Amino acid sequence: MSQLEIIPLGGMGKVTQNMYLYIYEEEILIVDCGIGFPDHYMPGVDILIPDIFYLQQLLEQGKKIVGLLLTHGHDDHIAATPYILPELPDDFPIFASSLTAGFAKQRMGDRKVKRDVTVVRDHEPFQVGQYFTLTPYAMTHSVPDTKHFTIDTPEGVIYHGTDFKLDKNPVDGVVPDYDLLRKVGEKGVLCMLVDCLRVERSEWSPSESTTGPAIEETMRDTQGKFVITLMSSHIHRIQQTITAAKEHGRKVVFIGRSVEQNVEIALALGKLEIPKEMLIDKRDMDDYSDDKLCVIIAGSQGQEGSSMMRAIFGEHRSVRINPQDKVVFSAHAIPGNELNYYGAIDELASNNVEVIYPDIKPNLHQSGHAGAAEQKELVSIINPQYVMPIGGQDRHRVLFKKAVAQPLGIKDNRVLLPKDGEVISFSHEKFSINKKFDIKPKMVDGKGIGDVGPVVLADRRALSEAGIIVLVMPRFKGSFDLKKMLIVSRGFVFMKEAEDVIQFIKEETAKIVSGKSNTSDAKLKQAIERKLSRKLYKIIQREPLIVPVIYEAR
Repeated sequence: MSQLEIIPLGGMGKVTQNMYLYIYEEEILIVDCGIGFPDHYMPGVDILIPDIFYLQQLLEQGKKIVGLLLTHGHDDHIAATPYILPELPDDFPIFASSLTAGFAKQRMGDRKVKRDVTVVRDHEPFQVGQYFTLTPYAMTHSVPDTKHFTIDTPEGVIYHGTDFKLDKNPVDGVVPDYDLLRKVGEKGVLCMLVDCLRVERSEWSPSESTTGPAIEETMRDTQGKFVITLMSSHIHRIQQTITAAKEHGRKVVFIGRSVEQNVEIALALGKLEIPKEMLIDKRDMDDYSDDKLCVIIAGSQGQEGSSMMRAIFGEHRSVRINPQDKVVFSAHAIPGNELNYYGAIDELASNNVEVIYPDIKPNLHQSGHAGAAEQKELVSIINPQYVMPIGGQDRHRVLFKKAVAQPLGIKDNRVLLPKDGEVISFSHEKFSINKKFDIKPKMVDGKGIGDVGPVVLADRRALSEAGIIVLVMPRFKGSFDLKKMLIVSRGFVFMKEAEDVIQFIKEETAKIVSGKSNTSDAKLKQAIERKLSRKLYKIIQREPLIVPVIYEAR
């Protein structure tokens, strides 16, 4: 029996790493391909990318990918493409709005992945494969050219409502076409996937246009450089900063690879307007007095190595922050990143630099996500049979039932809360969740993809928490001479002040290796690591990483 399957590979119960499969018969439509971010249990890991093992299994079974749809230009929706696409066939098309396509091609180009992206136009349906017809609808968000899509399938219409807010006064003047959206609802929608991230806020999210006056007011009494850091994809925020700079006769300079690239793409596509006489190269900053400069710099989260952090610590070759300058953080801390974010602000404050951030001037930042009131508005317009909150943590999805669905009269059994890896099946307007597979996001570590596993992470955590002990053990004609054993420690204890601990290690190691001359080196090392670690924990309450090194002495 034919049925429509929706399979989240990311984005359910988490804000990032968005990727969804729509499957009918032998055809697979992919929606979004985004990265996630590691938590503190993943030291050294750069990003996370979706697990496509199940998708690859489907391809081996004879199914085929008919298209990849990218909904908007944020990295948690597009930035996994250069990692994922090389693992898939290269014969399917990619669809996106003009700015999203530009950002995606830039991300792919950085890793030398060459794929064309077909630009879609609002309200113009297009066929993908035999079974899917897609129609884009303009939607407001914190990055221009965000689209919602209807996906017509043999089982009914799916509304894929990615990140959004219902901004009544957007910076670019592009508002959702509510009349067309109502017609979509009147025709009938089987299931609506909808962003729920900001459901904890009952009120309507303030318009992005309110940040412009706040930036201008903050810039007004700045004596030195006006330095503002924001999300590099926030083209609307950049546009408002440029407007304020023009008002105050300041030249604009962009610093940071991400913001420079995004601005270049936005300018080429007509999504950003900068008078030529205002834009200067960062290498020419010394030609202008500080009170004539507006610096837009990447690193709004205080990321280590970012242009913002290098400028704060006087390590950036193009810009240095002085006490007479004013620094503006036009972004909130991403949850989990508060330490870096406020650490950057504290460092500036300790250097007597005036720093302004949303906690003390709220309108410097507005969320790009809809509050509960907006979510109710959009859901009521679309009027789906089933609704599936996406793009939020589990607490947001559960709250969605109470704050959005119930007030609209949507019964709990019509609110779908699948987890990543669960298969939602629709057949004759009824749904079921009867299959599940394990999802294990791949970790990107430098140039390595998927090379880092639980063992490596455990070792890294041990190193960070308790340090490392290297036991260099000489062996002569099959016997160990442990009197000559060398113990090297880093991040564990100060060797000169821990003679009793060092002696304990030597004695316990001697006991472990005693009578094991016929044991393989690999098994002997494992025994030392395991047993010595346990014994050490009993006396010092720490579990350092233990690395035995055995060599043949001459």
